[in-house]
Amino acid sequence: MGSVLVLYHSQEHGNTAAMAEAVSAGATEAGADVQIVNTNQQRLSMDMYRSADAVAFGSPDYYSYLAGGMKVFLDDWFIAKKTSTDRLIDKPYGLFYSHGGGGKVREPMERLFAKTGTQIGETIASKGAPDAETLGACRQLGAQLAQAAAS
Repeated sequence: MGSVLVLYHSQEHGNTAAMAEAVSAGATEAGADVQIVNTNQQRLSMDMYRSADAVAFGSPDYYSYLAGGMKVFLDDWFIAKKTSTDRLIDKPYGLFYSHGGGGKVREPMERLFAKTGTQIGETIASKGAPDAETLGACRQLGAQLAQAAAS
């Protein structure tokens, strides 16, 4: 089985973290080696990103845009890509986000992360705390990413 990186940002309420944990659990159950990183706690190295076979990206909706830590990742990725695209592009990826009512972060997420590879599954949204159905969709996304990572 391949490796799956779950890169997300979560702080105050932990809604995005709950989704990230579900994605991670689904990928692990499907046999993938999983690394999970909260950009609120650490900055992701490009070496760690390069080592992943598939990636899940998650963010809360902050004023209809990504969390700052996810934007920092995209900036780092763009700069690294200028010197070498080796294992930076063409990765299978999945998207998930939480919001308090607007949910407008979907469009910038789908547009920006499309540059990294091919999206697997549908973008998963949660208004507030994720319910059982949303967490199930996140686990399924993790399993799909594990399958894509193994290909």
